[in-house]
Amino acid sequence: MSRCRPDRDPSVVPTETPERPPLTRQRSVVIVNTGHGKGKSTAAFGTVMRGVARGWRVAVLQFVKSGRWKVGEEEIATRLGVDWAKTGDGFTWLTDDLERSRALAGAAWEQAQVTIAAGEHKLVVLDELTYPVNWGWIDAGEVAQVLRSRPEEVNVVVTGRDAPEAIVEVADTVTEMRKVKHAYDRGVRAKRGLDF
Repeated sequence: MSRCRPDRDPSVVPTETPERPPLTRQRSVVIVNTGHGKGKSTAAFGTVMRGVARGWRVAVLQFVKSGRWKVGEEEIATRLGVDWAKTGDGFTWLTDDLERSRALAGAAWEQAQVTIAAGEHKLVVLDELTYPVNWGWIDAGEVAQVLRSRPEEVNVVVTGRDAPEAIVEVADTVTEMRKVKHAYDRGVRAKRGLDF
């Protein structure tokens, strides 16, 4: 049996069309990439590239990464016209001032609300938003309300571990990345070009 699909035998070739409700058009969606496995932000940035390829105006707000991080996706995305903001303070366990980190998260959330409400971007990525929400720095109910009341043309992708139920509930698509194995657990440092 497959680790990723325990409900399906991977050796059986599908021969029938899967059942699903009739397809409808929706102006925009909310996507949540969560879980403890690798790939949440990577998937979001793949969606950024798709949006750019379709001529969309795209914004990325990173809630944990600071300006000290040199992120490969940012370099290419900004060349392509993506509005990119690293609004965080880095890893909380490395900071000397959690109150400053909390204030930065609050300011980032205000910037995110303004960006979404303006309706100028067809895609807004809120990268690692779940962390300051789970730490109690940003209210999950408020996030859910902003997502619910977004302009109808604005798609939003939220990333981060342990997505709160209020955010999961408002989302149209939720994917949980499950860690089966990770090099970091064996002491392998993050690799430029693969991890950032």
